[in-house]
Amino acid sequence: MSSSSTTSPQAEPITGRWRLDPARSSAEFRVRHFYGLVTVEGHFDRFDGTLDLDGEPSVELTIDADSLETNNRQRDKHLRSADFFDVAHHPQVRFVSDTATLEGETLSVRGRLYAGGADIPLAFETNIHRTDGELEAEAVAEVDHRELGMTWSPLGILRAPSTLIVRARLVRDAGAHE
Repeated sequence: MSSSSTTSPQAEPITGRWRLDPARSSAEFRVRHFYGLVTVEGHFDRFDGTLDLDGEPSVELTIDADSLETNNRQRDKHLRSADFFDVAHHPQVRFVSDTATLEGETLSVRGRLYAGGADIPLAFETNIHRTDGELEAEAVAEVDHRELGMTWSPLGILRAPSTLIVRARLVRDAGAHE
């Protein structure tokens, strides 16, 4: 039996510039409501993002705040108002990394989340998996929406934190070189 020095494609480092494919990705949120007894779930229909693993790694995500959907028209209108996202004055929710470190398939990210005219620090880890020449990742982060000025909650019925979930399918950025 001979030994080989070749490595499998999975063992090679992940590099390059990647773009989120919105058609095969999702940006979702969950928040406890009614004194924590009910979980309200929602998603955003329009978003875009990049993962750059060349040079100093970076992550960016931009969400159209007006595309929020919870399947309740009255609640969605209120969430778009100045009590929460204030989409008339702040049409985007953005995350921009300050640092990102890739060790193997684990990406550790620290950055800032911007929403409703405020910003807060946010950190998370995600595992990146290669699938058919593309990447898959799921990032989950807990956010205290009150720190973003989203404090409307008569009698404390809205509980913190909110959970943000981004399930990303990433394809090579056509404008980048390999």
